[in-house]
Amino acid sequence: MALKAATALASSVASRPSRLALAGRDEQLRPRPGIELLPFFGGEHEPGKPDVALVVNDGPDQHAAAVFTTNRVEAAPVTWSRTVVSDGRADAVVLNSGGANACTGAPGFQDTHRTAEHVGEVLGVAAGDVVVCSTGLIGERLPMHLLLPGIDAAIEVLAVDGGPAAAQAIMTTDSVAKTAVAQREGWSVGGMAKGAGTLAPALATMPVVITTD
Repeated sequence: MALKAATALASSVASRPSRLALAGRDEQLRPRPGIELLPFFGGEHEPGKPDVALVVNDGPDQHAAAVFTTNRVEAAPVTWSRTVVSDGRADAVVLNSGGANACTGAPGFQDTHRTAEHVGEVLGVAAGDVVVCSTGLIGERLPMHLLLPGIDAAIEVLAVDGGPAAAQAIMTTDSVAKTAVAQREGWSVGGMAKGAGTLAPALATMPVVITTD
């Protein structure tokens, strides 16, 4: 149940069940307890194609770790998210496809900040605990008038089995959604990734989200 901007999330067992179950269950990328996901339509690129996903950690623990590209040029969401996980905590990850918000200067960073603040307001968490991941075209501002209203609607339909749809929402040039899950006695790990040959340096433009109990 992963997504965006070369990040990896770690989370643990939830203290309460999911708020809503979506149709279409899939063992691949099955969310861990306490993790809710949602793909929604921001209209950033292909009409009718989900292009935003939200991964929410309902706790009780919000432990997080991340790996970021070592490229000297990095997109605004990378700069923002690097700071978010510096204290080892994350409450949510919001990802969008269609626009990378890279090489957009100070206005692009402000868009990333606004995105995190909006997610924080909707979920009731601190913006500084919201990881932001963007992937797609470089050098173009994000359509905030489409992205923010989508976030407003997202909280109403979060689901613990939204992983497969979330993996599709972050695709750009990918031919297939990339998901994986491993389960053994007493533990499980699920993840998703986006990218086609964009692995270096250190994940480069490949967003990844991994959750575990």
